[in-house]
Amino acid sequence: MKIHPRCAPCLLSRVQFEAELSTKDLALQKKAVLAGIEVLRKYLVDGAPATHLSTKIHREAYRVLGDIDPYREKKRQSNEAALKLLPFVREFVSEKDAFRRAVLVSIIGNSFDFGVLGFDADKATGKETIMKQIKHGLDVDDSDMMRSMLRDVVYLADNCGEIIFDTLLFEEIKKLGGRITLVVRGAPILNDVTMKEARELGIDKLVDRVLTTGSNAIGVCLKETPPELVEALHGASIIISKGMANYETMSEYDFKPIAYLLKTKCESVAEAMGLQKNMSVARVEG
Repeated sequence: MKIHPRCAPCLLSRVQFEAELSTKDLALQKKAVLAGIEVLRKYLVDGAPATHLSTKIHREAYRVLGDIDPYREKKRQSNEAALKLLPFVREFVSEKDAFRRAVLVSIIGNSFDFGVLGFDADKATGKETIMKQIKHGLDVDDSDMMRSMLRDVVYLADNCGEIIFDTLLFEEIKKLGGRITLVVRGAPILNDVTMKEARELGIDKLVDRVLTTGSNAIGVCLKETPPELVEALHGASIIISKGMANYETMSEYDFKPIAYLLKTKCESVAEAMGLQKNMSVARVEG
């Protein structure tokens, strides 16, 4: 996905959000925002991939703040909240049509995404709102197509909290005979899952292996990924790409088939996909 001018205020808003998470020092918060403005000035280039800019701006904010993981507390809170909701969503999945329902629950979990301009993650992950999303169902539903491709799955994880809901989809993939390579971030960025959280939550025990993206780049940056991940992506029967950041990067590559599971929480991603904002999407390409 290419950068859009409307990405600029969203990125700056997120820099301010993570600065406030990191410090109460207003001068340091201002310094982080000004550093973000300078990154935008240099790298907001027509035709550039969106995540080239977002990776640069968040890395610079973290450097200025002197904080490698400003979302650490948000990640912990997200996982705690999702674990409390897990019995409720598990009951929904177990009633019937388990694979499709697990796909829907996994996408609903993509609402655990803090700092997106114009999106209220706390409201979106409340039980009442989740019930409404369950009732609404999928806006784009290629789950039947996905079901036929599960022999060797590479699963690109996204956020903490969300990963708890993903475990129900892992269970259904395993029941259908699939092998799962889970991919987490190589180092902290935003509230994304790293190997640390995957092990703390025991999620590494629910899949066949866990690889990392090799860095804290937004999404998957092939220049920074380890060879075993590139090999896994090429050999997958299907890649399941969770969330907007993974869509923004994977849509720039030629890996197929790929299933994008996400909520279209921003206009730019929705527009790039030819969809509307706030849709629940399970789209297979290739």
